[in-house]
Amino acid sequence: MHNGVSSFNHFIHELSVDSDTSSLDYSSGEEEESDGPLPPASPSSQCSRLSWASASAKSESRWSEWITFILWWLILPLRILLWVPQYFLRLFFKRGSRTPASPRRSQQHRPRFSKTNSSKDHDVPNRATDRRRGVVEDLHLAIEICIEAIFDFFHRATHLLLSPSEAFAIMLSWFSSSPSHSRKEKHEHVSDDETLQTATLGETDPSLTARPTRLYNTMNTDTRTCQDVITELGYPYEAIRVVTSDGYGLLLERIPRRDARKAVYLQHGILDSSMGWVSNGVVGSPAFAAYDQGYDVFLGNFRGLVSRDHVNKNISSKDYWRYSINEHGTEDIPAMIEKIHEIKTSELKLSHPNTDEEINEEEPYKLCAVCHSLGGAAILMYVITRKIKEKPHRLSRLILLSPAGFHEDSNLGFTLVEYMFLFVSPVLARIVPAFYIPTRFFRMLLNKLARDFHNYPALGGLVQTLMSYVVGGDSSNWVGVLGLPHYNMNDMPAVSFRVAQHLAQIKHTGKFRMFDYGSRRANMEVYGSPEPLDLGESYRFIDVPVDLVAGKKDKVIRPSMVRKHYKVMREAGVDVSFNEFEYAHLDFTFSHREELLAYVMSRLLLVEPTSVEQRQRSQKGMKLKKKKKEGTVV
Repeated sequence: MHNGVSSFNHFIHELSVDSDTSSLDYSSGEEEESDGPLPPASPSSQCSRLSWASASAKSESRWSEWITFILWWLILPLRILLWVPQYFLRLFFKRGSRTPASPRRSQQHRPRFSKTNSSKDHDVPNRATDRRRGVVEDLHLAIEICIEAIFDFFHRATHLLLSPSEAFAIMLSWFSSSPSHSRKEKHEHVSDDETLQTATLGETDPSLTARPTRLYNTMNTDTRTCQDVITELGYPYEAIRVVTSDGYGLLLERIPRRDARKAVYLQHGILDSSMGWVSNGVVGSPAFAAYDQGYDVFLGNFRGLVSRDHVNKNISSKDYWRYSINEHGTEDIPAMIEKIHEIKTSELKLSHPNTDEEINEEEPYKLCAVCHSLGGAAILMYVITRKIKEKPHRLSRLILLSPAGFHEDSNLGFTLVEYMFLFVSPVLARIVPAFYIPTRFFRMLLNKLARDFHNYPALGGLVQTLMSYVVGGDSSNWVGVLGLPHYNMNDMPAVSFRVAQHLAQIKHTGKFRMFDYGSRRANMEVYGSPEPLDLGESYRFIDVPVDLVAGKKDKVIRPSMVRKHYKVMREAGVDVSFNEFEYAHLDFTFSHREELLAYVMSRLLLVEPTSVEQRQRSQKGMKLKKKKKEGTVV
């Protein structure tokens, strides 16, 4: 369709024009080829020539009309066959209800329906050049390309039928010389010293032609990373590769303030990445809010990406995905926090060379952790296991947003999944080592379907309702989260089978404990006891303030389960606070919530970096204690 004119009408119009011009060119060519001057024609001969020309023109126009009429009826069934599915697709996937209005009114109200402002709660900052399409739009485009190709074929065929001289010339060129022979002749005429002239499109012809659309150019998806989002908004960025003790490669991302004495570590939850902390742009993202308040921001990423970064490049899929929440809390987080400690101490020594080295776990900076969902369970496991091993955890405060750990209060769907993992796990673990979309094509398809859910509100609302029912009625914007760039055709976060099995064990026992390896002997080798370590009973090892935040609309981790964390911590003597907001599970990271940001920042500000005088006093006190101990020993 071009300016409201169908392709078939455009084809008929070009057909008539081409037939007229070809007939004129053919007659003029005959007149030029005649040799010698022609004698003056008598009036009778001129009249006869005019009558003959008019008669031939009439017969040729009738002939072209008959050919056009026959071709029209031949193409009609094919046109109807291609038009019907396109019509039904447009009928079922209309973009919202449009009320009839005058052209002036439609121009005045057009900005209200802009796509960039249609989704309020989950938008990653969209670029002005974003021209992504969904599956439905790709089908529309493919059908239009096919129709145009068919009409173009019949148009050229009819043109050659009406211009036999041109058709004969084309056929003669096919048989006269081969392409390789003609190329050799062209290369022979070019000498070695002669320079070839090149031209840039638009230098001689100012009117640039549009590049033709092809199907292989239409598979465009959003593959932006967290780095792209941060740098596009004008913030500094640094990527740090961290290798764990068991060989896994992790990506620790940073919005650096190198001279800052206060830092914050943000850790995502299950099936998520660092993108969640920057997905709401400058105003609504916790990472940018913390940086604007003067914090050095670190964004952690758990192991478990489809790209499978590991020291052993030949590691099998079965071996790579053999980890549980234990490895998140005892391998991933320790490696990233130790890397943060190494970076901050070295940078602060360079910026403050006169500062003495800290003693007795006193750090030259204060590090707080903000964790969501599974990240909250992993950070609690990290603090407890580090204290049991008598190693420093280097954290000053924990802010846990709907943390995992207790799950006995859940809906029927999660209960069915729990029993499936418990009873079928010996067989299923060998077949499915992890849960993710396996190929680039299907990941691209998911990205495009998410775009369709965004473009067609009726379809998106249906999917949103179905997903909400699956997770027990949680009102999070599941469709918006699927459209985020960290689910793209190149990579995506996944869940190992053991992580899912570990969550099923926690739900079944009603205890927040480490992974059960299935036998007393295996547990003895790992834990030194026949039963896994009960983390809930070990909350007494937590020696930093903890802020627990629950969502009243959260159906994935219900507020009663967050209250259980609070109750057990209070009984263990932990300095803990509890707060609730009217949020669903994903609203803590993927939605713009000013109330939550204000609360998180107020808790972070409770931790102030120690001044130089306080650190010098603590150092002098420690030296005096050491001298007294040495004197008593002597």
